[in-house]
Amino acid sequence: MSNLAIRVLVAVIAIPLIVAACYFGGPYFFLFTTALIVMSTNEFYTLAHTKNIEPAATIGVISAGVLNAIVYARGTGIAFDSLIVIVAVVLLYELGRKRTEGVAGVFSNVGATVTGIVYIGLFGSLLTAIRQRVDLTNVFPAEHEAGLFIISILATIWICDSAAYFVGKSIGKHKMSKFVSPNKSWEGAVAGFVFAVAAAVAARFIALPLLDIRIAIGVGIIVGTFGQAGDFVESLFKRDAGAKDSSSMIPGHGGVFDRFDSLIFSAPLIYLLLRYLK
Repeated sequence: MSNLAIRVLVAVIAIPLIVAACYFGGPYFFLFTTALIVMSTNEFYTLAHTKNIEPAATIGVISAGVLNAIVYARGTGIAFDSLIVIVAVVLLYELGRKRTEGVAGVFSNVGATVTGIVYIGLFGSLLTAIRQRVDLTNVFPAEHEAGLFIISILATIWICDSAAYFVGKSIGKHKMSKFVSPNKSWEGAVAGFVFAVAAAVAARFIALPLLDIRIAIGVGIIVGTFGQAGDFVESLFKRDAGAKDSSSMIPGHGGVFDRFDSLIFSAPLIYLLLRYLK
């Protein structure tokens, strides 16, 4: 079976399951985001290991998952408070480890551990906050509206990525960065931005007619800019680690982090948009 056929088969199976989890929410969406966060964080630490960095991977992966569980059960406030405790635990763990091993690598080890927890664990948990309508009941009076909104975000990201890929491949001449992502062009990025805004606005009229049009436009702008930037940020780590993919977890697609980097990077900004534009 060709790589393209594998990619299509995986998409045909995975997309309906993801859409169903988004729509029905509750424990289904929590399990989806927890799996996404835990596996992406683990992949992030695996990349760090290739650079001879020794993050506290077990603590980091567990902490990232715990942050998501706290947001799901208790909201964002306690999650942010818990982050203080988590950072203290990471520092104490590194202190205990280096007490007998020597102090070399403390900065890189602690930095990588905390970055994984915040970048993937905290950022990803705010996707759960959106679906749980944490401080967002004025935006989504009906519970299922939050599910439709998450589905709209995913559709916008997929449309943005597809537009950037096909336009960049066909007419892209001005490369954005030969070091970070040599195949991406400015022409493709502009196309992705335009299609992201158009898709978000279309989703508002099709699925969420009561949603403030400013929020729909804002989501399109965030996905079109920060969503694409999220892909570059992940590529930055992969290039430094000398890796093409974050893992081979998803046949034909690479790692979980590869597939959801844009969503993870966009989630906190979309949550803040909803919080302060409601």
